[in-house]
Amino acid sequence: MDTDELLNRYREGERDFPGVDLRRCYLYRAQLPEINLAGANLSDANLGRANLNGANLSGANLTDAKLTATLLKKANLSDALLLRANLMLAQLGQADLNRVDLQGASLWKASLNKADLMNANLSNTDCSGADLVSTIFIGANLQEADLSSANLIAADFGGANLSDANLLGANLWNSNLYGANLHNTILPDGHHYL
Repeated sequence: MDTDELLNRYREGERDFPGVDLRRCYLYRAQLPEINLAGANLSDANLGRANLNGANLSGANLTDAKLTATLLKKANLSDALLLRANLMLAQLGQADLNRVDLQGASLWKASLNKADLMNANLSNTDCSGADLVSTIFIGANLQEADLSSANLIAADFGGANLSDANLLGANLWNSNLYGANLHNTILPDGHHYL
């Protein structure tokens, strides 16, 4: 399937496109709220500034995808592959990101307020300046993640791996760090946790 066929079928009211192969597709600024792309191959796709609010992208392959400033509020991205994906300035409020693999991705200044990242892999991600208020990171892997200057008010890091992570200048007010691995983590004041 190509992008024109997808957009035409969506315009005609179709919403279910599970497992489609849209690698390297160009859907910049596409209006596709509530679309079902579960298990789709969207690797290296350009979805920048697209509206995917409420979309089902569970199990989708978004490796190296461009999702700059993309709207993904309340989207389902559980079990999705987002390796090295560009999510700068993306809106992911209340999104389901359970077990998502975001290794090496950029979430610079993205908004993930109240998102669920339970058991997600965020190792080596850039979350600097991100809005992560009340975000759930229970059991997540944040090893070597950059969370500098992030807003982490009331975030839940219960049992998360924050070893070698950078929290310089981050706001951790009312956050839960119970059971978290803080080995060699750079704390908000610049000190290393030993």
